[in-house]
Amino acid sequence: MRVAAVDLGTVSSRLLLATIEDGAIVSSTKVTEITDLGRGVDATGRLSDDAIGRVLAACGGFVQRIADFAPDAVCTTLTSAARDAGNGEDLIGGLEQLGLRPQVIPGQIEARLTFYGVAHDFPARRIAVADSGGGSTELVMGSYAPGEPLTLGRLQSLNIGCRRITDRFLAGDPPTREQCDEASAWAADVLAGYWEGAGERPERLVAVGGTVTTLVALANKLAVYDPAFVHLHELTAAEVESCIELMSGRTADEIAALPGIQAKRAPVMLGGALIIREILRTGGYDALTVSENSLLVGMATTISEVLDGQEPAIGWTPLLSC
Repeated sequence: MRVAAVDLGTVSSRLLLATIEDGAIVSSTKVTEITDLGRGVDATGRLSDDAIGRVLAACGGFVQRIADFAPDAVCTTLTSAARDAGNGEDLIGGLEQLGLRPQVIPGQIEARLTFYGVAHDFPARRIAVADSGGGSTELVMGSYAPGEPLTLGRLQSLNIGCRRITDRFLAGDPPTREQCDEASAWAADVLAGYWEGAGERPERLVAVGGTVTTLVALANKLAVYDPAFVHLHELTAAEVESCIELMSGRTADEIAALPGIQAKRAPVMLGGALIIREILRTGGYDALTVSENSLLVGMATTISEVLDGQEPAIGWTPLLSC
Protein backbone atom coordinates (compact mmCIF):
# COMPACT_ATOMS: atom_id res chain seq x y z
CA MET A 1 0.00 0.00 0.00
CA ARG A 2 0.96 3.64 -0.38
CA VAL A 3 0.65 6.14 2.46
CA ALA A 4 1.45 9.82 2.98
CA ALA A 5 2.32 11.38 6.34
CA VAL A 6 2.57 15.13 6.97
CA ASP A 7 4.13 16.43 10.20
CA LEU A 8 3.90 20.16 10.90
CA GLY A 9 6.33 20.96 13.69
CA THR A 10 7.57 24.08 15.43
CA VAL A 11 10.59 24.52 13.13
CA SER A 12 10.03 22.25 10.13
CA SER A 13 7.20 20.94 7.96
CA ARG A 14 7.81 17.43 6.68
CA LEU A 15 6.24 15.00 4.23
CA LEU A 16 6.85 11.25 3.93
CA LEU A 17 5.60 9.27 0.94
CA ALA A 18 6.01 5.56 1.67
CA THR A 19 5.27 2.23 0.05
CA ILE A 20 4.59 -0.48 2.62
CA GLU A 21 4.58 -4.26 2.22
CA ASP A 22 3.83 -6.71 5.05
CA GLY A 23 3.96 -3.89 7.60
CA ALA A 24 7.44 -2.67 6.55
CA ILE A 25 8.42 0.40 4.55
CA VAL A 26 10.10 -0.81 1.36
CA SER A 27 10.61 2.57 -0.30
CA SER A 28 10.07 6.17 0.71
CA THR A 29 10.66 9.81 -0.14
CA LYS A 30 10.95 12.52 2.51
CA VAL A 31 10.67 16.27 1.99
CA THR A 32 11.55 18.80 4.71
CA GLU A 33 11.02 22.56 4.65
CA ILE A 34 12.08 24.92 7.44
CA THR A 35 8.92 26.94 8.06
CA ASP A 36 9.57 28.15 11.65
CA LEU A 37 5.91 27.93 12.66
CA GLY A 38 6.68 28.42 16.35
CA ARG A 39 8.71 31.62 16.10
CA GLY A 40 7.41 33.95 18.82
CA VAL A 41 4.75 31.55 20.12
CA ASP A 42 6.48 31.12 23.49
CA ALA A 43 6.17 34.88 24.13
CA THR A 44 2.87 35.73 22.41
CA GLY A 45 0.88 32.49 22.59
CA ARG A 46 -0.10 32.97 18.94
CA LEU A 47 1.01 31.85 15.49
CA SER A 48 2.03 34.80 13.33
CA ASP A 49 0.35 35.39 9.98
CA ASP A 50 3.74 35.05 8.28
CA ALA A 51 4.37 31.68 9.93
CA ILE A 52 0.94 30.38 8.95
CA GLY A 53 1.60 31.54 5.41
CA ARG A 54 4.94 29.72 5.27
CA VAL A 55 3.38 26.46 6.43
CA LEU A 56 0.43 26.72 4.03
CA ALA A 57 2.82 27.44 1.15
CA ALA A 58 4.89 24.36 2.03
CA CYS A 59 1.76 22.23 2.36
CA GLY A 60 0.53 23.45 -1.02
CA GLY A 61 3.62 21.83 -2.50
CA PHE A 62 3.11 18.74 -0.37
CA VAL A 63 -0.47 18.36 -1.62
CA GLN A 64 0.74 18.32 -5.22
CA ARG A 65 3.33 15.66 -4.41
CA ILE A 66 0.69 13.64 -2.58
CA ALA A 67 -1.65 13.83 -5.59
CA ASP A 68 1.11 12.61 -7.91
CA PHE A 69 1.91 9.74 -5.51
CA ALA A 70 -1.78 8.71 -5.23
CA PRO A 71 -1.63 7.17 -1.73
CA ASP A 72 -4.31 5.00 -0.15
CA ALA A 73 -4.47 7.35 2.83
CA VAL A 74 -2.99 10.60 4.18
CA CYS A 75 -2.42 11.63 7.81
CA THR A 76 -1.57 15.21 8.85
CA THR A 77 -0.43 16.05 12.39
CA LEU A 78 0.56 19.24 14.20
CA THR A 79 2.66 19.26 17.35
CA SER A 80 4.07 21.69 19.92
CA ALA A 81 3.55 25.10 18.29
CA ALA A 82 -0.04 24.31 17.38
CA ARG A 83 -0.68 22.91 20.88
CA ASP A 84 0.56 26.14 22.48
CA ALA A 85 -1.00 28.71 20.14
CA GLY A 86 -4.36 30.27 20.88
CA ASN A 87 -5.10 30.75 17.17
CA GLY A 88 -4.22 27.27 15.92
CA GLU A 89 -7.62 27.08 14.21
CA ASP A 90 -6.43 29.72 11.72
CA LEU A 91 -3.81 27.28 10.46
CA ILE A 92 -6.12 24.29 10.65
CA GLY A 93 -8.72 26.06 8.51
CA GLY A 94 -6.13 26.80 5.85
CA LEU A 95 -4.95 23.20 5.83
CA GLU A 96 -8.52 21.96 5.43
CA GLN A 97 -8.95 24.24 2.42
CA LEU A 98 -5.96 22.44 0.87
CA GLY A 99 -7.83 19.15 1.27
CA LEU A 100 -5.89 17.88 4.29
CA ARG A 101 -7.45 16.58 7.51
CA PRO A 102 -5.20 18.06 10.21
CA GLN A 103 -5.15 16.99 13.85
CA VAL A 104 -3.22 18.46 16.76
CA ILE A 105 -1.71 15.57 18.70
CA PRO A 106 -0.72 15.61 22.39
CA GLY A 107 2.90 15.21 23.41
CA GLN A 108 2.40 11.65 24.61
CA ILE A 109 1.12 10.52 21.20
CA GLU A 110 4.01 12.37 19.56
CA ALA A 111 6.40 10.42 21.79
CA ARG A 112 4.71 7.10 21.02
CA LEU A 113 4.83 7.68 17.26
CA THR A 114 8.50 8.66 17.42
CA PHE A 115 9.44 5.70 19.59
CA TYR A 116 7.59 3.35 17.23
CA GLY A 117 9.45 4.76 14.23
CA VAL A 118 12.84 4.43 15.94
CA ALA A 119 12.29 1.02 17.57
CA HIS A 120 12.00 -0.85 14.27
CA ASP A 121 15.81 -0.65 14.06
CA PHE A 122 16.19 -2.10 17.57
CA PRO A 123 13.70 -5.00 17.74
CA ALA A 124 13.09 -6.42 21.23
CA ARG A 125 15.79 -4.17 22.72
CA ARG A 126 15.13 -1.74 25.56
CA ILE A 127 16.14 1.76 24.48
CA ALA A 128 15.67 5.38 25.50
CA VAL A 129 14.48 7.74 22.76
CA ALA A 130 14.80 11.54 22.78
CA ASP A 131 12.99 13.68 20.22
CA SER A 132 14.16 17.25 20.67
CA GLY A 133 12.10 19.49 18.40
CA GLY A 134 11.45 23.18 18.16
CA GLY A 135 8.96 23.61 20.97
CA SER A 136 9.03 20.36 22.93
CA THR A 137 11.24 17.41 23.74
CA GLU A 138 9.78 13.94 24.12
CA LEU A 139 11.61 11.33 26.21
CA VAL A 140 10.50 7.72 26.43
CA MET A 141 11.95 4.35 27.40
CA GLY A 142 10.71 0.99 26.24
CA SER A 143 10.96 -1.81 23.72
CA TYR A 144 9.12 -3.14 20.69
CA ALA A 145 8.95 -6.64 19.25
CA PRO A 146 7.31 -6.94 15.80
CA GLY A 147 3.75 -8.18 16.03
CA GLU A 148 3.39 -7.16 19.67
CA PRO A 149 2.18 -3.94 21.35
CA LEU A 150 4.74 -1.41 22.49
CA THR A 151 6.15 -1.92 25.98
CA LEU A 152 6.78 1.58 27.28
CA GLY A 153 8.13 2.81 30.58
CA ARG A 154 8.49 6.45 31.58
CA LEU A 155 7.16 8.75 28.87
CA GLN A 156 7.16 12.53 29.10
CA SER A 157 6.73 15.52 26.80
CA LEU A 158 8.62 18.58 28.06
CA ASN A 159 8.13 22.17 26.92
CA ILE A 160 11.70 22.69 25.82
CA GLY A 161 12.97 22.88 22.25
CA CYS A 162 15.44 24.73 20.03
CA ARG A 163 13.00 27.50 19.03
CA ARG A 164 11.62 27.91 22.56
CA ILE A 165 15.05 28.08 24.25
CA THR A 166 16.32 30.50 21.59
CA ASP A 167 13.36 32.86 21.95
CA ARG A 168 13.47 32.70 25.74
CA PHE A 169 17.21 33.01 26.43
CA LEU A 170 19.42 33.55 23.37
CA ALA A 171 18.39 37.05 22.29
CA GLY A 172 21.87 38.17 21.24
CA ASP A 173 23.31 37.65 17.79
CA PRO A 174 25.62 36.16 18.78
CA PRO A 175 24.26 35.18 22.21
CA THR A 176 26.49 36.12 25.12
CA ARG A 177 28.26 33.56 27.31
CA GLU A 178 25.91 34.52 30.15
CA GLN A 179 22.83 33.89 27.95
CA CYS A 180 24.16 30.47 26.96
CA ASP A 181 24.91 29.58 30.58
CA GLU A 182 21.41 30.60 31.64
CA ALA A 183 19.87 28.59 28.81
CA SER A 184 21.94 25.51 29.72
CA ALA A 185 20.98 25.77 33.39
CA TRP A 186 17.30 25.94 32.45
CA ALA A 187 17.61 22.95 30.12
CA ALA A 188 19.40 20.91 32.78
CA ASP A 189 16.72 21.73 35.35
CA VAL A 190 13.86 20.78 32.99
CA LEU A 191 15.50 17.54 31.79
CA ALA A 192 16.87 16.28 35.10
CA GLY A 193 13.39 15.60 36.45
CA TYR A 194 12.73 13.03 33.75
CA TRP A 195 15.84 10.96 34.43
CA GLU A 196 15.50 11.21 38.21
CA GLY A 197 12.18 9.39 38.07
CA ALA A 198 13.01 7.01 35.23
CA GLY A 199 14.57 4.12 37.14
CA GLU A 200 17.17 1.92 35.43
CA ARG A 201 18.34 3.56 32.22
CA PRO A 202 18.79 1.60 28.97
CA GLU A 203 22.33 1.29 27.70
CA ARG A 204 21.45 2.94 24.38
CA LEU A 205 20.07 6.45 23.93
CA VAL A 206 18.65 7.15 20.46
CA ALA A 207 17.90 10.71 19.37
CA VAL A 208 15.90 12.08 16.46
CA GLY A 209 15.16 15.52 15.06
CA GLY A 210 16.77 18.22 12.97
CA THR A 211 19.15 19.31 15.71
CA VAL A 212 20.92 15.97 16.14
CA THR A 213 21.01 15.14 12.43
CA THR A 214 22.51 18.58 11.77
CA LEU A 215 25.05 18.11 14.57
CA VAL A 216 26.26 14.93 12.84
CA ALA A 217 26.58 16.88 9.58
CA LEU A 218 28.43 19.71 11.37
CA ALA A 219 30.76 17.42 13.32
CA ASN A 220 31.68 15.58 10.12
CA LYS A 221 31.75 18.66 7.83
CA LEU A 222 29.14 17.22 5.43
CA ALA A 223 28.90 19.81 2.68
CA VAL A 224 26.08 17.71 1.19
CA TYR A 225 23.71 16.04 3.64
CA ASP A 226 23.87 12.24 3.47
CA PRO A 227 20.97 10.52 5.29
CA ALA A 228 22.61 7.10 4.88
CA PHE A 229 25.68 8.38 6.73
CA VAL A 230 23.65 10.08 9.44
CA HIS A 231 21.22 7.22 10.14
CA LEU A 232 22.40 5.16 13.13
CA HIS A 233 25.55 7.29 13.40
CA GLU A 234 27.03 7.62 16.89
CA LEU A 235 27.33 11.20 18.14
CA THR A 236 29.52 11.56 21.21
CA ALA A 237 29.16 14.07 24.00
CA ALA A 238 32.62 15.37 23.08
CA GLU A 239 31.48 16.02 19.51
CA VAL A 240 28.40 17.89 20.74
CA GLU A 241 30.64 20.02 22.97
CA SER A 242 32.95 20.75 20.02
CA CYS A 243 29.97 21.82 17.90
CA ILE A 244 28.80 24.16 20.67
CA GLU A 245 32.26 25.69 20.92
CA LEU A 246 32.35 26.10 17.13
CA MET A 247 28.99 27.93 17.07
CA SER A 248 29.50 30.00 20.22
CA GLY A 249 30.41 33.61 19.54
CA ARG A 250 29.19 33.40 15.94
CA THR A 251 26.19 35.21 14.48
CA ALA A 252 23.37 33.24 12.86
CA ASP A 253 24.75 34.15 9.44
CA GLU A 254 28.20 32.90 10.44
CA ILE A 255 26.74 29.64 11.76
CA ALA A 256 24.83 29.25 8.48
CA ALA A 257 28.15 29.37 6.61
CA LEU A 258 29.55 26.36 8.50
CA PRO A 259 29.64 23.05 6.55
CA GLY A 260 26.62 20.89 7.34
CA ILE A 261 24.30 23.72 8.48
CA GLN A 262 21.03 24.58 6.71
CA ALA A 263 20.79 28.35 6.53
CA LYS A 264 17.19 28.48 7.80
CA ARG A 265 18.04 26.25 10.78
CA ALA A 266 21.10 28.27 11.79
CA PRO A 267 19.32 30.71 14.16
CA VAL A 268 18.17 27.86 16.46
CA MET A 269 21.12 25.49 16.16
CA LEU A 270 23.10 26.68 19.16
CA GLY A 271 20.05 26.47 21.41
CA GLY A 272 19.26 23.02 20.09
CA ALA A 273 22.83 21.85 20.70
CA LEU A 274 22.67 23.08 24.31
CA ILE A 275 19.56 20.93 24.84
CA ILE A 276 21.23 17.84 23.35
CA ARG A 277 24.25 18.38 25.60
CA GLU A 278 22.00 18.52 28.66
CA ILE A 279 20.05 15.41 27.59
CA LEU A 280 23.35 13.53 27.52
CA ARG A 281 24.60 15.06 30.77
CA THR A 282 21.44 14.61 32.82
CA GLY A 283 20.93 11.11 31.44
CA GLY A 284 24.50 10.06 32.17
CA TYR A 285 25.33 9.13 28.57
CA ASP A 286 28.68 9.60 26.81
CA ALA A 287 27.13 9.21 23.34
CA LEU A 288 23.84 8.76 21.52
CA THR A 289 22.73 7.07 18.32
CA VAL A 290 21.11 9.33 15.73
CA SER A 291 18.10 7.98 13.83
CA GLU A 292 16.46 9.25 10.66
CA ASN A 293 13.39 7.17 11.53
CA SER A 294 11.19 9.42 13.64
CA LEU A 295 7.54 10.38 13.98
CA LEU A 296 6.91 10.15 10.23
CA VAL A 297 7.96 6.50 10.09
CA GLY A 298 5.86 5.68 13.14
CA MET A 299 2.92 7.47 11.54
CA ALA A 300 3.30 5.70 8.19
CA THR A 301 3.40 2.30 9.90
CA THR A 302 0.36 3.20 12.01
CA ILE A 303 -1.58 4.26 8.90
CA SER A 304 -0.83 0.88 7.31
CA GLU A 305 -2.08 -0.92 10.41
CA VAL A 306 -5.37 0.98 10.27
CA LEU A 307 -5.78 0.25 6.55
CA ASP A 308 -5.13 -3.43 7.28
CA GLY A 309 -7.86 -3.44 9.93
CA GLN A 310 -5.36 -4.00 12.76
CA GLU A 311 -5.32 -2.43 16.20
CA PRO A 312 -2.52 0.19 16.04
CA ALA A 313 0.51 -0.89 18.08
CA ILE A 314 0.82 2.53 19.71
CA GLY A 315 -2.78 2.53 20.94
CA TRP A 316 -3.83 5.57 18.89
CA THR A 317 -5.91 5.75 15.71
CA PRO A 318 -5.14 8.66 13.35
CA LEU A 319 -7.61 10.66 11.30
CA LEU A 320 -7.12 9.73 7.65
CA SER A 321 -7.99 11.38 4.37
CA CYS A 322 -7.62 10.13 0.82
